[in-house]
Amino acid sequence: MTFLQIYSQALLVIMIMMSVLWIISVILKNVSIVDLFWGAGFVLAAGFYFLKADGYDLRKTMLLFLVSIWGLRLSFYLMWRNHGKGEDFRYREFRKKYGENRYWWVSFFQTFLLQGILMWLISAPLIGAQYAGADKNLGILDYAGVILWTIGFAFEAGGDYQLAVFKANHANKGKVLDTGFWKYTRHPNYFGDAAVWWGYGLICLSAGSYLPILGSLLMTALIIKVSGVALLEKSLMEQKPHYKEYIEKTNAFIPWIPKK
Repeated sequence: MTFLQIYSQALLVIMIMMSVLWIISVILKNVSIVDLFWGAGFVLAAGFYFLKADGYDLRKTMLLFLVSIWGLRLSFYLMWRNHGKGEDFRYREFRKKYGENRYWWVSFFQTFLLQGILMWLISAPLIGAQYAGADKNLGILDYAGVILWTIGFAFEAGGDYQLAVFKANHANKGKVLDTGFWKYTRHPNYFGDAAVWWGYGLICLSAGSYLPILGSLLMTALIIKVSGVALLEKSLMEQKPHYKEYIEKTNAFIPWIPKK
């Protein structure tokens, strides 16, 4: 099968998953469940590419392993974090805006269809790494990708853990977390997420596939400009009075030594 055939079939698989999730969300009246399957959706896509593509077996296995660890960790973490909290405030606002009689079908296009298409586009490095390079052994870019993935995973998972512990202490309400990973970047989890995807991008390049790394670029752009850093910074400035001081001494995204 050609690259485009496999990639097109993956879109169908992803949209079937998103459609099933949408139906469940309508029954539960909770659109937030879509966020829980963001990581797991990439595991599904990587597994589909693994079965369909004929790249270098060791590279395919390595990539599927890395994606599975990252994606399942993210999904289980979000499931634990959101347990018992109901629908996210963003979706509650949309539900008020469109009304109950409209939002059940609007949510399919606004959330599930959109996230499905983004997931498919972003997954491009996962097929590029597994489709190309059948005759290319693991090289320096593969190992560099694994190292970058490891750094990113440490920042993302470690940052999430430290934030969860910080929030669990009621004495920290209204305070700013500025220790651990959060001492070097205001968003270690988002930086880690981007680093993980550039790790996949390097593995994709090692296989000899170049255009698909645009998926890593798209993920980074979304994290920084759309759904991650930019959106969160605005709300934190309003909620935490000491956040401005934190901004003055700590890098927003790329980790660095704090300013005095």
